Amino acid sequence: MNFAEVVPEGYAVMAQLEKYGRRSVEPKLLHLVKVRASIVNGCAFCIDMHSAEALHDGDHQRRLFAVAAWRESTLFDARERAAFALTDALTRLGEDGVPDDVWAAVRAHLSPEETANLVLAIGIINVWNRISIASRRATPPL
Repeated sequence: MNFAEVVPEGYAVMAQLEKYGRRSVEPKLLHLVKVRASIVNGCAFCIDMHSAEALHDGDHQRRLFAVAAWRESTLFDARERAAFALTDALTRLGEDGVPDDVWAAVRAHLSPEETANLVLAIGIINVWNRISIASRRATPPL
């Protein structure tokens, strides 16, 4: 199913949300968060797309490979690690919400505005993951 054709108005709203997210979160961090949420959700299309965007914008392939095991990697700074923890908590949102230690780490490294925009960006990529998975969007060939 092509959501843009079937529900163009709804898809246009998603596109506007995406534009907001792209201008509200620093690109390097945004790419990493999008890759991480897509890994957690198992969205191959989005992993491929956001990894390619990150490489195009100058991030290193080793860092992108390490996103899958970010807790054990030494390639990420404290700010990125806090963003990954928040991404994991919001993507796998349980009945207890975001753990206090995750929230504290995010607040230690991001301003309130950065935090709010990051939460929105994580929500946006989670919706895109669900759209791509539900519509069986295929990863482009090499």
